[in-house]
Amino acid sequence: MGTVYRKTDKGQAEITTRQFQLPMKLRSALIMVDGKRTDEDLLRMIPGQAQEVLQTLLNEGFIEVVAVAAPPRPSSSSSRPPEGAASKPATPGLPPAPSRPLDQMRTQAVRFVVEQLGPLGDDIAIRMEKARSWPDLHPALVIAHRLLADNRGAATADAFKAAFLTAE
Repeated sequence: MGTVYRKTDKGQAEITTRQFQLPMKLRSALIMVDGKRTDEDLLRMIPGQAQEVLQTLLNEGFIEVVAVAAPPRPSSSSSRPPEGAASKPATPGLPPAPSRPLDQMRTQAVRFVVEQLGPLGDDIAIRMEKARSWPDLHPALVIAHRLLADNRGAATADAFKAAFLTAE
């Protein structure tokens, strides 16, 4: 799955006026964010530490998650479906809020991220802690899932997804 980002009002202001005086590396990456390209596309286009550049733009409020796109073609040996969670479609909108209390889910998700990523997960953990509603928490969970996949592997990311991103 790929995460799709778009510029926030703050990001648009930076492009138009250079109000925030982003360093050239961040500004160049911000220009590439168009609301259509997935993070995989952007990671191929951004030189150097691309994941950190996207994370910085996200943490500083220049970009935001708009969708989680499905992979271009299904893998023939996917081992996820058997848990009765019929294939979850990639929805540009927000999925329904889970049945468990938001505070409980948020606390458990933060703990999972901190245990798995350590200091690398601090920024997204803080963002999750600040979330006071499902529309605020969900994009942070999506980003945490992606960070876990990139840094800890598919099995850890799948465990996080099963616990926090699939319908209960």
